[in-house]
Amino acid sequence: MISAETVAHGIMLLGAILGVVTYLTWVERKFAGRLQSRVGPYLVGRPHGWLQPIADALKLFIKEDITPSKSDGFLFNLAPVWVVIASLIGFAFLPLTASWVLVNIDLGLLYFSATGSLIVIGIFMAGWASNNKYALLSALRSAAQVVAYEIPLLLSLLVPAVLASSLNFLDIARAQEGYWFILFPVVGQVSFLTFLLAALAEGNRIPFDLSEAESELVAGFSVEYSGMKFAYFYLAEYVHLLAISLLVSILFFGGPLGPFFPGGVWIAIKTIMVFLGVLWIRWSFLRVRIDQLMMLNWKVLTPLTLANLLLAGLWVSLKM
Repeated sequence: MISAETVAHGIMLLGAILGVVTYLTWVERKFAGRLQSRVGPYLVGRPHGWLQPIADALKLFIKEDITPSKSDGFLFNLAPVWVVIASLIGFAFLPLTASWVLVNIDLGLLYFSATGSLIVIGIFMAGWASNNKYALLSALRSAAQVVAYEIPLLLSLLVPAVLASSLNFLDIARAQEGYWFILFPVVGQVSFLTFLLAALAEGNRIPFDLSEAESELVAGFSVEYSGMKFAYFYLAEYVHLLAISLLVSILFFGGPLGPFFPGGVWIAIKTIMVFLGVLWIRWSFLRVRIDQLMMLNWKVLTPLTLANLLLAGLWVSLKM
């Protein structure tokens, strides 16, 4: 039975996530501007463009909401809602302080991995329901990416769990007292890099955004969407990106552990740094081809993550 307190905390968490994600778009545009020696948005809310996200939201809100006549109307309208909900569920299992998590279960890591895979169902739903060849091809690419990269993603996630001897996020964070997992020789660094690459591929972020390759597929699975339904897909993308950044800070950088400040402050600082690192990758590298993407997974990441997991297990067994 879910208590009223849990429901209240869930609503507050939802509001906080949506508020933060609203301004992540502004952060990316300003950060990209600095990387490319330009200013970024500054006109709406001078001098730094603080009101740009609100202006973008209002613009999308007043745009006409079009449903193609030959599309599957029910699935077409369900898809954007599905991807937003699927991207939000994972936050229920991620700790935001040294002791607080909305749903504290021993298998939190596996539950988070499972909920992350639900997003592709909404993407495939959008591509198929649009009755558009570009959208369908994009959805098929996205499904292929997620199915392929789910293997190295899960294998790299299991390394911190093996080192901490737990699948609970709070236990994994506490196990890094005095020594972050990313500092573990070979095992920690390989797990971090492989997880980051697999997460970018699963989240359709450059250089692995093959499902949204504008030069080939116009706008990918969202090509037929407009108005707020179009905005929902980008909302889900940034929510998922925030969740991945938070997850990395917990698994590899000690999460809430740190001197002087409360655990929640340290999680926020580490999450922001990881998020900026992901943005740097997005604005610094070119998109790969689909065959290069798949070869990277099957020939490099999957065997590497499997060997790394075995090495982590061997290290723990010898330590015991």
